[in-house]
Amino acid sequence: MTPDNKRRPVTIDRTSNGHYTVTNERGGTISVGNGSDDSFTPVELLLTAIGACTAIDVDVLTSRRAEPDSFLVTVAGTKVKDEQHANRLTDIAVTFTLRFPDGEDGDKARELLPETLKISHQRLCTVSRTVELGTPIGFTLD
Repeated sequence: MTPDNKRRPVTIDRTSNGHYTVTNERGGTISVGNGSDDSFTPVELLLTAIGACTAIDVDVLTSRRAEPDSFLVTVAGTKVKDEQHANRLTDIAVTFTLRFPDGEDGDKARELLPETLKISHQRLCTVSRTVELGTPIGFTLD
């Protein structure tokens, strides 16, 4: 499979002090804030991206066998501040709580779960792979 090498831009527009609207190329928007209201913070969005990336992989692969009765993903990390590395997250954990119906199709979906999680984590999920590999980030001023 050939990589698409397509850049994925988003724009972040300030709506007020500490509050922003993020827009993707398709016109979708989300509110981002500094934690003073119910908007997602950047840290919460990072945790969301990590969990949602693998959730999509797992959902696509398992729902071919059976539609889940319930599908819940919880992602948590600990924000730390230290002299050596400054602000960062540690101990990021992604927990899947999935229920499939009884029967042969549900059994097939449950059986597929461990391998699906492994494949997503090791190969498919761009977000967690990027975080774990420590991809450099460039900042410029226009």
